[in-house]
Amino acid sequence: MEVNNKYIRFDWAVKRMLRDKANFAVLEGLITVLTGEVVKIEELLESEGNQESASDKYNRVDIKAKNDKGEIIIVEVQLTRQFYFLQRMLYGVSKAITEHIEIGEMYDQVKKVYSINILYFDLGKGSDYLYHGKTVFTGVHTNDRLEINTKEANELRMRVPEDIFPEYYIIRVNEFNSVATTPIEEWLDYLKNNRIKDDTSTPGLREARQKLLYMTMNDKERQAYDAHMDDIMVQNDMFYTARMEGLAEGRAEGRAEGRAEGRAEGRAEGILLTAKNLKAMGLSIADIIKATGLSEDDIMKL
Repeated sequence: MEVNNKYIRFDWAVKRMLRDKANFAVLEGLITVLTGEVVKIEELLESEGNQESASDKYNRVDIKAKNDKGEIIIVEVQLTRQFYFLQRMLYGVSKAITEHIEIGEMYDQVKKVYSINILYFDLGKGSDYLYHGKTVFTGVHTNDRLEINTKEANELRMRVPEDIFPEYYIIRVNEFNSVATTPIEEWLDYLKNNRIKDDTSTPGLREARQKLLYMTMNDKERQAYDAHMDDIMVQNDMFYTARMEGLAEGRAEGRAEGRAEGRAEGRAEGILLTAKNLKAMGLSIADIIKATGLSEDDIMKL
């Protein structure tokens, strides 16, 4: 049975409400469901979620946390299409690693990083809504998995590289179309449809039912949230319209040329037309960069 309560969208909550220590349990629950290990967040670390410069190369992390093992957890919610997103994920993880080791420290102080990416757009090809990646070293000829001697607490132990190297989770929200029966499916149902079962026992969602209720917001918060939801609907429609128009004109140009060079030029022209349409619709330069991958200079020339 489900209640008819209206819950706050996760992308809004992660930017404003889940930064409060009293609400850590919601985020801890999601990470626990993903990793299969009970996770406790010790503190939030400085992230770049509020950077406004279109020219910076910061990974706009929504939340960066440290768990009770000292490991770093990056959580990012991305609503609109981002070119080179995999490279952006890698950059963000690399930056987190280097930021949290001091010059002169031994390499044993390097922290494992978990990168959790919640995407509301289609990233590549694939039929699943959840992808997990980690580093495994496999023998080319023997097919065995490499183990390494490490020294911990004055004791030599065998560890595998995946215990040390970063792990990545990509949640493709739009691909979820199942009936929620497992904990991860319940989380996807909330991320996509804002639904939470009233009898849920899933970590994080139990707390979300009490802490992320729409009706618990005051009038000012509710007005800001409603405006945010309206902006998302308008922006999604504008992105879709501009992209379809740009792609259609680009394909037509490519077909007219009838050559590989023509098709490439057509695709490039399609991207420029998409950017031009988005600019005419009034979107910011930063959003157009995200949608098309063009540089600020290219967009300003349109």
